[in-house]
Amino acid sequence: MSAKIDHIGIAVKSLEQAIPKYRALMQKEPDHIEEVKGQAVKVAMFRTGDSSIELLEATTPESPIARYIEKHGEGIHHICLAVENIDTALQEAVEAGLEIIPQKDDRGAGGHRIAFLHPKSTGGVLIELVEK
Repeated sequence: MSAKIDHIGIAVKSLEQAIPKYRALMQKEPDHIEEVKGQAVKVAMFRTGDSSIELLEATTPESPIARYIEKHGEGIHHICLAVENIDTALQEAVEAGLEIIPQKDDRGAGGHRIAFLHPKSTGGVLIELVEK
């Protein structure tokens, strides 16, 4: 089975301000809201078909989302691909010349294992891999 788009991550300054906009756009309530302490974010997920829109709010000024917003402003932060086996996917990524971003915590929303590929090795796009 090949990878599929799991979600698109969008960095926002405030979930409180962003959720009403996406509620109107998606014509529904968020399917899931949680804080992911290991990633220093609070997320709101809006399921759409086989994928989701993930709104990301920083919970600390040092969080990668806070730094991203400070540098780039709000907007698309990453594309997440669901993979069957994250270890195999990472090995294949390294063999293809892609750079893995080291992390202290490899757990994302829902407790799933995640990893990130550096944008400088993926044509300028931050890619997240998730094993569900």
